[in-house]
Amino acid sequence: MLNSSLHISASPNEHLLHRLYALQQQFLHISPESMQQVASEFNLPVSQVASVVEFYSFFYTQPCGRFHILFSNCTSCGYLAGEQDLMRMLCQLLQVTPGKTRQDGLASVDETSCIGLCDQGSSLLVNGVPIPALDPEKITQIAQRITTGTPVTAWPAAWFEIHDTVHQRNLLLTESLAPGSVLHKALQQGANETLAEIQQSGLRGRGGAGFDTGKKWQFCRVAPGDARYVVCNADEGEPGTFKDRFLLSEQADALFEGMTVCAFVIGANKGFVYLRGEYRYLLSHLQAVLDQRRSQGLLGQHILGYADFHFDIDIVVGAGAYICGEESALIESLEGKPGIPRIRPPFPVTHGYLGQPTVINNVETLIAAALVVMHGSAWFKSAGTEHSTGSKILSVSGDCRSPGIYEYSFGVSIQQVLDDCHAHNAQAVQIGGPAGKLIGAGDFNRAISFEDVSTGGSFLIFGQQRDLLAINRNFARFFAHESCGFCTPCRVGTQLLKNNLDKIAAGRGTAYDIEELKQLSHLIQHQSHCGLGHTAANHVLDSLQYFPQTFAANLKQHFTAQFDLDQALENARQVTHRDDAAAHLDNG
Repeated sequence: MLNSSLHISASPNEHLLHRLYALQQQFLHISPESMQQVASEFNLPVSQVASVVEFYSFFYTQPCGRFHILFSNCTSCGYLAGEQDLMRMLCQLLQVTPGKTRQDGLASVDETSCIGLCDQGSSLLVNGVPIPALDPEKITQIAQRITTGTPVTAWPAAWFEIHDTVHQRNLLLTESLAPGSVLHKALQQGANETLAEIQQSGLRGRGGAGFDTGKKWQFCRVAPGDARYVVCNADEGEPGTFKDRFLLSEQADALFEGMTVCAFVIGANKGFVYLRGEYRYLLSHLQAVLDQRRSQGLLGQHILGYADFHFDIDIVVGAGAYICGEESALIESLEGKPGIPRIRPPFPVTHGYLGQPTVINNVETLIAAALVVMHGSAWFKSAGTEHSTGSKILSVSGDCRSPGIYEYSFGVSIQQVLDDCHAHNAQAVQIGGPAGKLIGAGDFNRAISFEDVSTGGSFLIFGQQRDLLAINRNFARFFAHESCGFCTPCRVGTQLLKNNLDKIAAGRGTAYDIEELKQLSHLIQHQSHCGLGHTAANHVLDSLQYFPQTFAANLKQHFTAQFDLDQALENARQVTHRDDAAAHLDNG
């Protein structure tokens, strides 16, 4: 029998993820009764609803606390501040075990993958709202307010302020578009000429893969289908990347302008912004901009008075799944399913959302497209290189004096970025996040471009004092956690990578384990189902090639067991209440 308190029904056209989020907000978890009700409301099998709840890390089947704290475990915005473990400190103050809800239901504390605040210092989410720039004093004050039950809305407003710093501007960040200005020009010159400008500009996707934007729009435009869709991928989940967070905050109008121009070119009537769950706090701001555009005639029916131009945009908020940054996984999530990547081909441009032709571009790409239409392809090509036209926005963080947003023409050297952000003691730079490339000092003269070192935007700096083995363990744990579990090479392989790195860090590794790391990395790289697996071992392979000393210092000369046999008996000792010598293995 359904819980009688589940009286609030889904509103028409409500997305499955939003309905589940609302129920979790109400009951602090999603119970079997809630799943059954949602299945009935959406006319779905209960098994599908249950699989969605299980897939996304921000959904819980057991009650979390009324104050639910998630610390970022990123290398830049993580909870380890110098020698201080801020998460452990808060847990001790609240008498909470990490990963468990306090017995009275007041609080729960856990960690999560990067929340996109890498330029803000140690950060957390409290009931989904970010608090940056953590230190022991602020942790103490947070604990006091939770203990007294003070609502989050009554906490000091200054705690929640995120101060974006733009240190370097180029094409995109020096321009300010009046709402509707790009649309006016596109409508005047027509869809063919507008598409031609995009094609001639050489604009390539800014998400990392770098596919030609004009070709993508053209393929979608001519693909047979009953409807077409424009999707903005705002699921910025690569650790060390936060430039889309800034763009969503400061240039939402330009983003929606770019989406609407794309819709005009390909003939779409509907668009979606897929917003990562960690950025839910931006939702009200984005909705306000959309409402304003509708009131200005820039969205909805008969846009700018054109009888046949109808287009509107909905925002769908994710629920914590890095894999949904992969475009086919994102589409699965939009359709109310677990975000498991599809087998390709077919590609989204011909078989995307609901099986129809779909353009998926990220935030920066769509803003760049709007500016190309406004100023022309020649303007855009005046910056960059022959094969990497225009500019690139970088999220710079880590061991530097001036983290923040930097925009450069393509072709800028890594060393130039390091000089500009005052990183004068860099040991290594991770370009493109954990899935990208690890660069040592010998390669700091290389260029940020599609033909040399490409990136979706992450620029993580590690100083000489950093333990690169600890960095590799952090990355390996991230991929093991974020694997969707669909294929064995990634599901099992990423966990084995993590285990092997932990073994080496514990001083139990040998040269045999280094060979195992290499073989395992190549297997994951070549046999995985999707891009997550293909890139999950990049950091290990780069470290083995360019920083072999990272592992050598911890190696033993002789074989050691993959795991601690004596420790494996600990559960048996607890059950039998024995801790005498006979209950332990002789490790001598």
